[in-house]
Amino acid sequence: MTGHLKVITINRRARFDYHVEDKVEAGIVLTGTEVKSLREGSAQLSDSYAIGKNGELWLFNAQISPYKPAGPLANHDPKRSRKLLLHRREIDKLSEAQQKAGYALIPLSMYFKDGRVKIELGVCKGKTAYDKRDSIAEREAKREMDRARRR
Repeated sequence: MTGHLKVITINRRARFDYHVEDKVEAGIVLTGTEVKSLREGSAQLSDSYAIGKNGELWLFNAQISPYKPAGPLANHDPKRSRKLLLHRREIDKLSEAQQKAGYALIPLSMYFKDGRVKIELGVCKGKTAYDKRDSIAEREAKREMDRARRR
């Protein structure tokens, strides 16, 4: 990736609940108050997902907190659905991947790139409870090794 990156939020839950098989960078359509709120770093991607419909890709359940100085009338709905910006071929490819059983389009992170908000979208396959236990066991083992090294 080129340009200056400033991470707004990372979806930590995504890597725990899913196997990430492919990643794509997408733009996102936002209102002015949403961008101002993101500059303050108030966004949450847990439980959010993207769905392709009518040849467009939409992000659902991503929460961008209201921008306090704007007041209640000029503000946006925190959980509204937002359109993602990609090339037609990418949208078709992602929509096709999403149709496969067990696959979902999950936002992995949100960041500023050269002054524009971007979403890193992952083509993900859900982990089973067994896979999650493996992830936890690996993390615990790594922690133990780090502790042993420090001593």
